Parts: sequence; structure tokens; C-alpha cells
Amino acid sequence: QVQLVESGGGLVQAGGSLRLSCAASGRSFSSYAMGWFRQAPLKREFVAAISRSGSSTNYADSVKGRFTISRDNAKNTVYLLIDSLKPEDTAVYYCAAAASDYLGSYYYNYDYWGQGTQVTVSS
Repeated sequence: QVQLVESGGGLVQAGGSLRLSCAASGRSFSSYAMGWFRQAPLKREFVAAISRSGSSTNYADSVKGRFTISRDNAKNTVYLLIDSLKPEDTAVYYCAAAASDYLGSYYYNYDYWGQGTQVTVSS
């Protein structure tokens, strides 16, 4: 089992940047691909994913060029750097772990989820 705890959210002005972190504990972190999703009212959206080794990534088209996912297996942490924040980025951001090294957007292929961190972007 893996426990995931997100942090780094907050209230930011449009155009600013944030780095979200997701710390994992439990079974070997490097055995899991990691993903980020976001949940706004009435909408859940895949954001990005990274492979077990960190060598492969996948991004939603809506965030390409502004979001960067990375991981540090020595620190059991995955990150999401968000640049040029927009009001439409406002959401609760969740990290998730996939035992199958899955990098796709189907949330049901992820095995473990964190509690989420709120990101609010003011215009």
C-alpha cells in the first residue's frame, strides 16, 4: 500500500507559478508510475503522468508547455511545476500512483490517491 500526501497549493495571481509536491510512504515509490489530476466543479481532468524511472512523461493537451511533472525517487516525491497560471487552473489537484507503470488519463487505472491540495488562481 502507498500513502500519498500533496502539498504546495494556495492562492496565486494569474501569471504566477506554483510547485506542487506529493510525498509517498509505504511500499517502494519507484515501483509506481505517478500521475496528477485536477478536480474543478463538475469536471475531473488528467493533467500529467511520469513513469517509474522518470524517463517518460505524458501531459494533457490543455497543459502542455506550462506544466512540468518530475520525480525524485530518492525522496519518494513527485512534483508538478505550474507556470503561467490561469484562473481556469483553479481546482483541487490530486496525485495518484499506478502499479502498472500506466501513464494514461483513465483515473480508474491508478491504484492509490492522495487527499488533494487546493490551487486557486485569481485574475
